[in-house]
Amino acid sequence: MYRRFFKRVVDIICALLAIIVFSWLYIIVAILVRINLGSPVIFKQPRPGKNCKIFTLYKFRTMTDERDSDGNLMPDDVRLTKFGKFLRKTSLDELPEAFNILFGHMSVVGPRPQLVRDMVFFSEQQMKRQSVTPGLTGLAQVSGRNGITWEERINFDLEYIKKITFCKDVKIIFLTVWKAFVKSEGISQDGMDTSEDFGDYLLRTDKVSKEEYDQKQKDAKELLKV
Repeated sequence: MYRRFFKRVVDIICALLAIIVFSWLYIIVAILVRINLGSPVIFKQPRPGKNCKIFTLYKFRTMTDERDSDGNLMPDDVRLTKFGKFLRKTSLDELPEAFNILFGHMSVVGPRPQLVRDMVFFSEQQMKRQSVTPGLTGLAQVSGRNGITWEERINFDLEYIKKITFCKDVKIIFLTVWKAFVKSEGISQDGMDTSEDFGDYLLRTDKVSKEEYDQKQKDAKELLKV
C-alpha cells in the first residue's frame, strides 16, 4: 500500500517542504556557485530513471569548464575546485534534486540514479534496480556511500527494492542526515576526487574486456540520442 500509493504523496510533501524551508539556502548556494564557478549555476545531466526512462537530473554545479588545447574537458580532479569539493562533501550540490522529486523523476529514498554509461554494464539481475523510482538517498548511501564496491552498492539497491516500507524509508532518511551533516561523509572514493564509473571499474579490475567496454560506451551514446 505504501509503495503503490503513499510513497509518492510523502515525496511531494517532503520536496515542497525542502524547497520552501530551505529557499534561503538555495539562494545562498546559487550565489556562491555563480561567484566561484560562474554560469550556469545548475548542472544538468541525463540519468536513467524508473524502467530506464531518461530524465534530466538537477544539481548545483561543482566543476569548472576548463578545457585543454584541443577543446576537450580536463580531468575531473583538475576541474573540481575546493569549493566544489565542499559542496559535494556536505551534499549541498544535491539540493536541486528536490525539484526532480517534485516532478516525479525521483523519490526521496530509492536506488541512486546512476549514469547511462553505468547502466549499460548492468547484468540482468542488476537491472532490477531500475524497476523502481530512483532516490535522493538510499540503502547503499547509508551503508558506506562510495566507500563500498560497486557490487556491494548494487546489492544494497536490490535488497532495498525487495520490500519498500515507510519505516525503512524513515530510517534511511535519518541515517542520511546523520552521515551527511553530522559525520560529514563525502561522496568520493578513497584516492579519487569523484566516483569511478561502473564501466571503468569493471575494466580496471579485468571484469570486462577492452572490446566489450568500448561497445558498451557506444551503446550508452546511442541511448542518449533517443
